[in-house]
Amino acid sequence: MHSVRFTAETSSDGVVERDFLVGEIPGVLWAPVTGADHAPIVLLGHNGGMHRKAPGLRARALHTAATWGFTVVAIDAPGHGDRPRTDEDEQARLEIRDAVTAGDTQRFAAASTRFMASFAEQAVSEWRATLDALQALPQIGPDAPVGYGGGIAMGTAIGVRLTAAEPRITAAIFGGAVPVDEPVITAARQITVPVQFLLPWDDEHVDRSSGLALFDAFASAEKTLHANPGDHRTVRWVGLDEAFLPRHLSRV
Repeated sequence: MHSVRFTAETSSDGVVERDFLVGEIPGVLWAPVTGADHAPIVLLGHNGGMHRKAPGLRARALHTAATWGFTVVAIDAPGHGDRPRTDEDEQARLEIRDAVTAGDTQRFAAASTRFMASFAEQAVSEWRATLDALQALPQIGPDAPVGYGGGIAMGTAIGVRLTAAEPRITAAIFGGAVPVDEPVITAARQITVPVQFLLPWDDEHVDRSSGLALFDAFASAEKTLHANPGDHRTVRWVGLDEAFLPRHLSRV
């Protein structure tokens, strides 16, 4: 098992931001400067074409760490951020861009689904390896509660698979209209932990019926759907239960 190697550190407004590597996987950890050891961990996924420090993701991470005292973690998905891209990655990105330009939702869904399928298994494996390495740190420990704190579109497509495969995750927030295929629906049907799902009602690339089908597939006894006006890029994180993760990750 690879260990965590920290490579840079900054702090502001009471939160420390630490870049790290687990093997070749680049990640970033946010935590309160004076936070308690063994605090809950929140894993954040990023959208397609973005990276582990995308502005919206980083803002949510800083807020979560500062408000609730949690440790928040993000890693670059394969072919994203500081990760090398293969020829297949570049071809998939070109297909997705062409579909967006043409306004062809069917082509977008097909290209996005193929792109995700090409590295989904790797992404889940990397998240689990990262969690293993983090929980080996004495300040985090193996008993720290774990939640998935959301990602839009690709972050959800990976997060659903990860949550289905990872018993350490005890609550999850997903978001975005996601092109659904049988592997995603199958994974959703295996999820029984509490779920919040945020759906942009006006996504121009993915029909909202895909998001509704995904929500319907979750086997969770506790699940809530929050729909707001918004397109594929301007998802509004409003109306959610802000105490959802603290409530489910609390040791009390």
